[in-house]
Amino acid sequence: MDMVMKLGATSAVVIFTKSSCCISHSIETLIRSFGANPTIYELDIHSNGKQVEKALMELGCQPSVPAIFIEKELVGGANEIMSLNVRGKLKQLLIRANAIWV
Repeated sequence: MDMVMKLGATSAVVIFTKSSCCISHSIETLIRSFGANPTIYELDIHSNGKQVEKALMELGCQPSVPAIFIEKELVGGANEIMSLNVRGKLKQLLIRANAIWV
């Protein structure tokens, strides 16, 4: 889990994904639509991908991808990000993390 937390702290927004996951692509597109430039770790390509995926599942990510860290904290998966967006809170979270400027 330490490796996941370390990777999750490398940028204001970090998304753990798989290259074949359409939901992950949709979440990345949503976050980019606000002007953020997230760091993307594709677990099916990453050298320690299987270990990272296992650690994400231990942190409660079910399914393991997408998993989104904002401001060094695990926000959750697609459901949590979409919920924040629908409630109008995702943009504010990105601003607070200095991922976007208004």
